[in-house]
Amino acid sequence: MNSILIVLPILTLLMFDLGLTLQWSDFAMIIHRPKAVIVGLIGQLFFLPLVAFFLANVFDLSPAFSLGLILIACCPGGSSSNIFSMLAKGDVALSVSLTALSSIITLVTIPFILQMAVASSVSIQLPIGNLFVQNIVTMLVPVILGILVRSFFSKTARKIEKVLSKCAFPALMLLIAIFFFQHKENIIKYFGSLGLCAICLILLSAGISMIVSKLLKLNNKEQRTITIEVGMQNAAQAIALAASPFVFNDSTIAIPAIIYALMMNIILLIYVVVIRNQKQ
Repeated sequence: MNSILIVLPILTLLMFDLGLTLQWSDFAMIIHRPKAVIVGLIGQLFFLPLVAFFLANVFDLSPAFSLGLILIACCPGGSSSNIFSMLAKGDVALSVSLTALSSIITLVTIPFILQMAVASSVSIQLPIGNLFVQNIVTMLVPVILGILVRSFFSKTARKIEKVLSKCAFPALMLLIAIFFFQHKENIIKYFGSLGLCAICLILLSAGISMIVSKLLKLNNKEQRTITIEVGMQNAAQAIALAASPFVFNDSTIAIPAIIYALMMNIILLIYVVVIRNQKQ
């Protein structure tokens, strides 16, 4: 089975679903609440990849796995993070705005960070042009289309989003399952080291973001939201970039994203349960 024929449509569908949840005003929150938005964006777009670079060296990962870890760290979570923020009684408006802004900013940051990641590798090449075009087609265009549908056909958008929101998580699990069965030997072989590495990435980045949020005296809802936003990455996007014949064309690079996605959901579900059981 050519997995890319499944990966790219699923990613495009997820990004269109994300667009249906956004409004143009979501991009303007940085003007009204700059501190919370800037802390979240720095955590997502800059601090998380730095932690991934650090852990890839600490765990002495192979070039493909190092790139895979850095790749998943470059892809901030989509609409799923908004749902987790709601479940954790966080600031959903902040979550939506961070998702909106990061989905645009990563068009620039992902090529820049990945270029640094492959600079020392002679075996991995990064076609910057292809990467940029694929991100435009599978991410930016679907998001904008979703926003436009919501802006001009709000009732229709709500109906479509209601259906797609129920399909999003199963679609991601299908994607992960396909890659798991295709690469189960390597996943099982390296699950111990990559699983521990993924856990460290999630806990370090989310934990430090939480501490920084407290030090800057953000309110409890903002702290929870930023913790989730930094800890939840877009596995579908990372897998699409790794497996795409237009970019890396190497499914091995997707393995860290698959393991990260599993660890991410377990850890964040535990976090949500703990938060919901706390006295408000």
